[in-house]
Amino acid sequence: MPRVYEIITERIIKQLESGVAPWRKPWTCQTPANLITQKEYRGLNVFTLASQGFPSRFWLTFNQAAKLGGKIRKGEKSSPVIFWNVGDEQETTTPDGRKETSRPFLLRYYSVFNFSQTEGIDIPASLLEETRTNDPIETCEQIVTSMPNPPAFQQSDKAWYTPSNDVVGMPARGLFHSSEEFYATEFHELGHSTGHPKRLHRDNFDNPAHFGSESYSKEELIAEMTAAMLCGIAGIEQKTLENSAAYLKTWIARLKSDSRLLVSAASQAQKAADLIQGKTAAPHEAEPDAA
Repeated sequence: MPRVYEIITERIIKQLESGVAPWRKPWTCQTPANLITQKEYRGLNVFTLASQGFPSRFWLTFNQAAKLGGKIRKGEKSSPVIFWNVGDEQETTTPDGRKETSRPFLLRYYSVFNFSQTEGIDIPASLLEETRTNDPIETCEQIVTSMPNPPAFQQSDKAWYTPSNDVVGMPARGLFHSSEEFYATEFHELGHSTGHPKRLHRDNFDNPAHFGSESYSKEELIAEMTAAMLCGIAGIEQKTLENSAAYLKTWIARLKSDSRLLVSAASQAQKAADLIQGKTAAPHEAEPDAA
């Protein structure tokens, strides 16, 4: 049977091969969440669920739908949600006789359905409230200005981030086609800045990397996913970028050669988005039926 990494990566590759990066699709204003627990999904689950275009932000398992007196409509297909299963603590002895303890982490998944794929569920309307009352652009500005320990900003003719002096360069807002594109770009560069040693200190962040290399691909994935998460939190509709065929092929080749890259990049992006918002990382997601 295919491993969880392969199952999830295959879904993303299919979207990339069709010319669409799922982290760059317009998506709902609110992050996908479980209907019963009201907990928001995290990491790669945000993209695999939100990029499908279902009208509701809420998801639930087959058993959860049954417990609510409803059912999944005939012919509807489920979507996977991944989570880390933490095993029992194990003790090992090193070659020099030292005792070490560790816990195995195994990637697992369970299946969920969007609320719009169900029928016969009668729940209070307050649980399904999904309207926004705050101004999305104002929210974008708040995310940027509230970032703890932020990098310096400098006006430039293009967008960039330089680790050596911890500076983000941005063109003037008026040069962008829309305010949404300006903030999406700014979020991308802030995503890069979270890898700096004085923040998350990501592996290989300090090493120069050329276009198409593994470290370059992963860092770009992290920055793009971070930007998409923050745009979704702010409630702005991202414009679909015109990615070149060569660029998309680079992503596809990288993901096919390393199915763990996608899950790892999404996890790092979640940490980056949390840091920019001043949040602490949440515990690993657990199966909703087990919570």
